[in-house]
Parts: sequence; structure tokens; C-alpha cells
Amino acid sequence: MIRVAIVDDHAIVRTGLREFLGSQVDLRVTGEAANGREALALVRGGEVDVVLMDLGMPDQSGVDALAAIRARAPDLPVLILSGFPAAHYATTLLRQGAAGYLNKACDPEEIVQAIRTVARGRRHITPEVAELLADGLGGSGAEQLPHERLSERELQVFLRLARGETVGQVAEGMALSVKTVSTYRTRVMEKMKLASNSDLTYYALKNGLIQ
Repeated sequence: MIRVAIVDDHAIVRTGLREFLGSQVDLRVTGEAANGREALALVRGGEVDVVLMDLGMPDQSGVDALAAIRARAPDLPVLILSGFPAAHYATTLLRQGAAGYLNKACDPEEIVQAIRTVARGRRHITPEVAELLADGLGGSGAEQLPHERLSERELQVFLRLARGETVGQVAEGMALSVKTVSTYRTRVMEKMKLASNSDLTYYALKNGLIQ
């Protein structure tokens, strides 16, 4: 039996997934969470084999939650189920340890197959994501989108700043010093060739990285 935790801030989405996954003979939903902090609490409980997680959540985003879960349980597969197109996040999150990336518009049966795949220790790569990965391997770094050049920590800082958090709030939320966050901010600005937090927000909105 594969124990699944569902992480999504919309109760109706969690309900639909719970009912569908519960109808599978080899799957059992053992926990639900509405944000990243609750997800980490489920992981600490230990009754989870696969985490099925959204990206756009309040308090702590899926990007932050993935990093926290990977730090706590590096072998626990985290399958991203997002409303954002794969081109925006998939390759970045796979590099950062996600076990797979699915769009919420996919067939429910694909979610089930993906859960079974990652529970066996493999990654679930859709044809679309495989093409994105192949393009990344075949191209040069200059052909990457600016945010795809960011490290895991830099991406976390970038998204928090783009959502309007101050350096102090980012530091508190990520349990880092203000000086460290300021250093990350400087690196983000340099890599993305931007000059202000307003530029970060505009970029993120334009590229569909925040809503």
C-alpha cells in the first residue's frame, strides 16, 4: 500500500484527489495539508510514502516546502501537481529534487501512474518535461530563462521578494540572517540583470511564476 499525503491550499482539490486516490486498491491517503508548514509536519509524522504537492500556497510556497522536505527526508518522493505550465518550473524543480511535475489539467489516471512510479524510486517525466530537459541539455546557459539560472536558495529568495516580502521578512521566513538574504538578493539581481524588487515582481508576473 502506497501512503500518499496531499498538499494543496484548496479544500475542494484535496477532497477530489482524496476520493479519486482512495478508490485505487494500492493507494491510501494518510494526510492532508493546506500549506508548506503543514506538509512538513506530515513528513515528520512518518506515515507518508509519496507527497503530492501544489506550488502556489500561502505562508510557505511549494518551492520552499520542497526544499524543507528534501532537507528533512531526502529520499521521500515529492510529486508536484501544479496549475503553472511545465515550462515555468518543471526543469528547475526537478533539478532541486522533485520526483516529477504534472499540470493540474492532466488526466487523473496519469496522477495515479506517477504516484506509483515515484513510489518505486523512479522519476515521472512527462513527454513535455522530457522535451524541456532535452532542450536544456542541448542548449547553452545563455538560452536559459534568467530564473532558471538561479540556485535553489536564490529561487526561494527571488519568489519571496517578488511576492512583496521585505529582506527582513524573507530572512525570518527562511531562518536566515538579513545579511545572508541580502547577499542572495544581490546574486539574484546580478544573474537576472534586474535593478529593483519591482523589477523582480514584474518579471515573475510576466512569466507566470506568481499569481
